Parts: sequence; structure tokens; C-alpha cells
Amino acid sequence: MHSAIRLSWLARFPQLDRYAMGLSGLCAVHCFASAVLVALASTAGGMLLNPAFHEIGLTVAIILGALALGRGIFEHGYMAPAVTGSLGLGMMAGAMQLPHGNGGETLWTLIGVAILALGHDLNRRAAH
Repeated sequence: MHSAIRLSWLARFPQLDRYAMGLSGLCAVHCFASAVLVALASTAGGMLLNPAFHEIGLTVAIILGALALGRGIFEHGYMAPAVTGSLGLGMMAGAMQLPHGNGGETLWTLIGVAILALGHDLNRRAAH
């Protein structure tokens, strides 16, 4: 009960999983667009491939993921959505360690984004 009281403020944000899924979609669009822009114009692509851009985006994804998926554990009691989402976040973080420009980073990031979005969708469905 004590933990439910601590997390009760999260109940005010029932759409948190949808926002997180939207962020996952934006990340996928960004990754794809970056690859296309790099192929078309290295100057424009260089800005989007700035490591700070990716670090900030991953930080926002981790915060939203922790809030939305963590809230789900307390609301419906299922760990599978949080575990699935955490796997996706881990893959995204791991992809940041790969060399830029060889396609591997983009591929693993997109796979991580898809798994994270699946975790948020599972979380949303379990809450209803």
C-alpha cells in the first residue's frame, strides 16, 4: 500500500505509455532519416548524428520508460511489459557503443526501439 501511495501521482498520466510509444516512433523516424540524410548530404546528417543528440534522446526514453513501465507494474502487477521495454532500452544503449556509419548502430537501435514500443504496448493493454 505504501508504494501505491508513493506512485499515485503517476496515475494522473494514463497516456504515459502512448507518449512513450510516440517517442519510440520518433526515434525510429530519426534513425531512418539520419541514415538517408547521411547518404544524401553529410553536412546535414552530421548534425543529426551528433552523440549529444542521441544521449539526450536515450535519457528521455529511459526516464519515460521507467515512469510508464514502472507504473504498470504497480497498476496491473505484470513484469513482462517492463522486462520487454528494458530489453529494448538496453539494445538502444548498446547500439550507441557501435561505430557510426556502418549501419549496425542504426539496425540495432531500430530493433531496440521496436522492442521498447512493444513493451509499452503490452503495458497499455495490461492496464485495460
